[in-house]
Amino acid sequence: MDLIVLVPVAGVAAVLFALWLARDVLSRDTGTPEMQQVAGLIFEGAMAFLKRQYGTIAIMTAVIAAVLMGVVTLVSDGVKEIKLDGTTIVYGEVVMSSTKEGMLTGIAFIVGALCSGVSGYIGMYIAVRSNLRTAAAARNSLKDAITVALRGGAVSGFLVVALSLIGVSTMWVVYTRVLGYPEAITPFLLVGFGFGASFVALFAQIGGGIYTKAADVGADLVGKVEAGIPEDDPRNAAVVADLVGDNVGDCAGRGADLFESMSAENIGAMILGVAIYTVTQDLNWILFPLVLRSFGVFATIIGMMVVPMFSENAEKDPMRPLNMGYYVVSALSIVGLYIATSQMLGDSWMWFFWCGVTGIACGFAFVYITQYYTAGAWRPVKEIAEASKTGPATNIIIGTSVGLETFAPSAVAIVLALVVSYTLGSHADIANVPAFTTGIFGTAVATMGMLMSAAYILSMDTFGPITDNAGGIAEFSGAPASARHITDALDTVGNTTKALTKGYAVASAGLAAFLLFSAYLDKVKERLDIPLVTELPIDLASIDVFAGGVLGVTLVFLFSALTIRAVGSAASSIIDEVRRQFREHPGIMTGTERPDYARAVDITARAALRQMVAPGILVVGAPIVVGLIFRYLRDATATIYGHDAKGVLTVMEYPHSSGWLAVSGMLIIGTIGGIAMATFFNNSGGAWDNAKKYIESGDMKDENGEVVKKGSAIHAAAVVGDTVGDPFKDTAGPSLHVLVKLLATVTLVLAPLFIAS
Repeated sequence: MDLIVLVPVAGVAAVLFALWLARDVLSRDTGTPEMQQVAGLIFEGAMAFLKRQYGTIAIMTAVIAAVLMGVVTLVSDGVKEIKLDGTTIVYGEVVMSSTKEGMLTGIAFIVGALCSGVSGYIGMYIAVRSNLRTAAAARNSLKDAITVALRGGAVSGFLVVALSLIGVSTMWVVYTRVLGYPEAITPFLLVGFGFGASFVALFAQIGGGIYTKAADVGADLVGKVEAGIPEDDPRNAAVVADLVGDNVGDCAGRGADLFESMSAENIGAMILGVAIYTVTQDLNWILFPLVLRSFGVFATIIGMMVVPMFSENAEKDPMRPLNMGYYVVSALSIVGLYIATSQMLGDSWMWFFWCGVTGIACGFAFVYITQYYTAGAWRPVKEIAEASKTGPATNIIIGTSVGLETFAPSAVAIVLALVVSYTLGSHADIANVPAFTTGIFGTAVATMGMLMSAAYILSMDTFGPITDNAGGIAEFSGAPASARHITDALDTVGNTTKALTKGYAVASAGLAAFLLFSAYLDKVKERLDIPLVTELPIDLASIDVFAGGVLGVTLVFLFSALTIRAVGSAASSIIDEVRRQFREHPGIMTGTERPDYARAVDITARAALRQMVAPGILVVGAPIVVGLIFRYLRDATATIYGHDAKGVLTVMEYPHSSGWLAVSGMLIIGTIGGIAMATFFNNSGGAWDNAKKYIESGDMKDENGEVVKKGSAIHAAAVVGDTVGDPFKDTAGPSLHVLVKLLATVTLVLAPLFIAS
């Protein structure tokens, strides 16, 4: 059986399953009129923000697409044929003019941006419809609430995966079968798709992240700390903006983020398969990533269906049914990995099978590392909660320490996965293909293996904001205490699932960074007429590479500063507004006047959209500026030492090569710095949040053995720590995931710009 046919089948299956899930969720009880009224406010606010945000992004996308077409047309020499000359892969005649290359790259950019935008929109739309049903289900049982919330999240997960799979495979078919371009050059044209997805994901994540945390900080500081009223209290004008923010940040932003991850990494793996395809003439090496993703779809469908089977005793551990579903998905993914590698990757398939297993194991490791540092059952969160007894300063000190600590096990997991998969891949014996080429492809298989469960992980991520909104709706509408107890339990689990997804995204970024950097070097080889099977080492002792690396990590710190400052600035606006309403309308606190929720939503939206532009432009523009400056500033001839297909040392000299070398350094060190900072931000913020939840759940006692209550000084200290962590875990951290991959895609697309002819 030709496994390629699974790609369209899986795409259609994912869409149909998502539609079935959506129908199931939307057919459920919508609760009381009071619940429906609150849910309506959230829906209106979320849709209004998304319409305004995507309108801004659409204008920027159109401008960048036009610029991209023009730049590629001007700087490229056209696309050359990639063929085998004896045992060496060489470049032949130009088979596509620079004009066509620019046009097709620009079209791919627009399609990728459109699919990314649709992914974010769908994720948020279904989430804001599911929150009401989850709140209503909480009046019946925890099992029903878990089922509704997870299935609501799964709609987003499956449609995002389907759009990625269908989008990339359709572009492939159009470019190769309809337009008739060679298979070996088409993956290089598809990088525009990844760039477009990354571009939209960045602004969706930044804008949504700024909005959600500005509203959250404003609601917490003025409501909980200053006014002393409960979370999600209807007297707080920022509550609706906060509930809207859960969707535009954690649903729309994360949907676009993971769509971009899957698309860029699929295309990067396809590019790495070109070298082996050119030698073997076996198209499976290029299309393998799409097939593996298809098996992941089927594994996730089954895993999603078995979750209710493990929900009977969920009261004791609400996280257990979600974990069991993940185990099932992972086990079935290994089965699919076995079938795909054994049928598609020739006689050396076993080496690549174990590469994929390594990637799945890395995903597992990150899930448990993140759970340990962010779930309330373990030492780190309890330690932060205990530190709250002596005030907010010690809470923040311990929380910062926990965040810094988390990078050590995370880095070890990434390094082990890369080294093991590279070593295993390099043992694959393919005639005339050097070990370093198969080794790099091994790391690509590891990345693809880990991403097989992406639909399930995204479902768990969207589960978080759905349950958070459900809790807000229950509190806001005066639902029974039993329902609020269930939504509180689900909210704590949702905090953990959101943290797990961020850890998973960091892990995928870490593995993909090496994959996409290798793809970038292949693009450089194409431009410099270096055979694809020639190793192209980057000398970190080179002044160009070192300087680019320093600028790369500088970009990470400056970007983080801008996003966190943006939250502070936007939060100030909403804080002033809530204080004004309390001051000018005293009837709000007595319940005789209704707060102006719409004004609070509008103020937060305008502030967030205004603040998202500068960080986004910085990420896109920095590698271009660095590459151009070094291209013209450092025009000395560079000597490159490499190895040919037989492992023989070769010496090559290329003039005016400093631009791409500086960008290489920026990409390598910027990626490492971005992963480190994202891990710190995500896990410290998640730990601070659940330390607050740990106290609010009544699990902590003071020195007299009394349960610490909400509104106490200890609880207030935990709220301050959570407030500090909010922009870390929901704005700067998730945005850095996108930054890492956008750096790779923008340099991959514009590599010719950094190399003088």
